[in-house]
Amino acid sequence: MGKYIIKRILIAIPVLIGITIIDYAIMCMAGSPLEMLQGPRVSEAAVEAKKIALGLDKPFYIQYFVWLSQLLHGNMGYSMKSYQPVSEMIGSHLGPTLLLMGVSLIVSLLIAIPAGIYSAIRQYSKGDYAVVTLSFLGSSIPGFFLSLLLIYLFTVKLGWLPSSGMTTLGTQGGFADVAKHMVMPVIVLAASIAGRNIRYIRSAMLEILQQDYLRTARAKGIGNFNVINKHALRNALVPIVTVVGMEIPVMFGGAVIVEQIFSWPGLGLMTMSAITSRDFPVIMGVCLLSAIVVLIANLITDILYALVDPTIQLN
Repeated sequence: MGKYIIKRILIAIPVLIGITIIDYAIMCMAGSPLEMLQGPRVSEAAVEAKKIALGLDKPFYIQYFVWLSQLLHGNMGYSMKSYQPVSEMIGSHLGPTLLLMGVSLIVSLLIAIPAGIYSAIRQYSKGDYAVVTLSFLGSSIPGFFLSLLLIYLFTVKLGWLPSSGMTTLGTQGGFADVAKHMVMPVIVLAASIAGRNIRYIRSAMLEILQQDYLRTARAKGIGNFNVINKHALRNALVPIVTVVGMEIPVMFGGAVIVEQIFSWPGLGLMTMSAITSRDFPVIMGVCLLSAIVVLIANLITDILYALVDPTIQLN
């Protein structure tokens, strides 16, 4: 296991470098951030001096290697908009995003796993059709539409839930206040994730339930509960782990839209602000973090394979 982890980390290094090169090239093709400064109050000479000061007058590859050398020294650069260190900005916004993603993932699994098992063991029943219909509905509704619908219903009409922020302005927050602000963002993210996962879990369980060893277990009279939860679910966990591992990077990207709509003070809100102002250092910092999250999620998924199924050997 240790050799496998070291091998994967060594492979991840050139992958990360390749991702950063592509991201930096695409970002540079989008235009210079100094174009946002041009106007009647700012002369071309001032813009040109700013370009030289920021090193934006150099070719793309030189700009990239300057950024990479600073990154290797632990410096992710400074925001062109707020002049704050990018690492501090990401650190201050990372906590709310991880909180929102973690709670949404747990809620989605608490919904998807029981619903998927129920749908599989009651195949072609009314309950099965209801669960599958709801799963398609949850995965097909756009997140921004569901967000606006919830805001209209629970904030505008009923006045039960706040529509923006992480805490109530003018208060110190607290667990209850944060939880109240999280309800609608969590519903939006969890509905989409659960909708996709229910079908995968149902399919995995149906395949396992048709195996001969489960018929033998039932014939021995060990009980339907033990057959489903001890034998069938354990062997169906491999595809389920795959799906959950894929959801982590998807959630990281989906949270950008949800955080923007609900003004959640996480990485999504910061990323959208950086994109609109073409804040290159912040954009590259977020892209780098996203790539690391994807690689770590894939590594954790492979390790969980061996824990779920002892027959799998990681070499």
